[in-house]
Amino acid sequence: MQSGATLWPYPETHLARANPRGPVLYFCPDTLQRTARRFLDGFPGLVTYAVKANDGPEVLENLVAAGIAAFDVASPAEMAQVRAAFPGAVLHYHNPVRAPEEVAAGKTHGVVSWSVDCAAELDKLMPLPDGAEVAVRLRLPVAGAAYDFGAKFGADPEVAAALLAEVARRGLTPSLTFHPGTQCADPEAWAAYIFSAAGVARRAGVTLHRLNVGGGFAAHRDADAPDLEAIFARIGAACAAAFGASAPALVCEPGRAVAAEAFTLALPVKAVRPDGALFLGDGIYGALAELRDIAAPGRFRLLDAAARPRTGAPVPRVVFGPTCDSLDRLPEPLPLPGDVAEGDWLVLPAMGAYSAALSTRFNGYGALDRVTVAAPARQG
Repeated sequence: MQSGATLWPYPETHLARANPRGPVLYFCPDTLQRTARRFLDGFPGLVTYAVKANDGPEVLENLVAAGIAAFDVASPAEMAQVRAAFPGAVLHYHNPVRAPEEVAAGKTHGVVSWSVDCAAELDKLMPLPDGAEVAVRLRLPVAGAAYDFGAKFGADPEVAAALLAEVARRGLTPSLTFHPGTQCADPEAWAAYIFSAAGVARRAGVTLHRLNVGGGFAAHRDADAPDLEAIFARIGAACAAAFGASAPALVCEPGRAVAAEAFTLALPVKAVRPDGALFLGDGIYGALAELRDIAAPGRFRLLDAAARPRTGAPVPRVVFGPTCDSLDRLPEPLPLPGDVAEGDWLVLPAMGAYSAALSTRFNGYGALDRVTVAAPARQG
């Protein structure tokens, strides 16, 4: 459901006054636009939003309003969603593995940049117009992320150099792309990739048109917020040092770091068992799906039924979702106030990325009431 015209001041206000009965996903448009402008103002190149993180129409429309005009799409369905929100959007199709019909859809939708990580995928794209941009995806064993994308996509430097040379030989515009891995807060992960990319370009004998430094920018999930500006500065400095006068234009494709903070998830406590375990109104088959692989945000709060903070001493508790599957539980106990009770609310910030996007309707659960708020949490 959608909240329609009602704009609530804070999630706490809605919880206390509207008395919702199930999970609620609170959306703050101002936060989303402010975060998008942070990338637009700080990143030294083109910012493309990775639609996979959150493809909600309200997200795409607010990003366009903030000034985002280019989008990283991974499927024909995402292309159509972006076109519906902004017919003139620039589309980058950087999922490097595609079926022939997906290639055809990309051409129909006017994709301007493609990526590949092997010769067979380059062959699938042909014919492309002379000068079309093709970015070879590089992979390295770089640490610093919550999990690595290199196990699935990317070419090792030697293979990437040969592929890059082939892109240029076919009369296409050669670029490189990489992804340092999700929830990465270490600027040196990007620097390592950038210096390797310069070596790949030299080995291929190619001057790069652009270097796409991927996504992976960390969202604010725990006490300390990631220093995005330090990452932006390191990317710019590393590119200048690695490439010198032939430095390519830079592109990034953030998803999580743009969308996460604009959404707050509130889950009702359905039951507190005698052994201390909790049952919530949603779980890993729903909006908490990603918490199987990434720990829960450390900034969570527990509120009572009147939206007042619980203040009991923290007690580690096993947390289950609502389905009948015993796998539906968080992998680690959460330290929750000892005075938790049925009817309370677990409020999780920074849940705008990979929450609704991954949610299923298993066992009839997974529905999220969507409510628009002026701010993601009460101040003070």
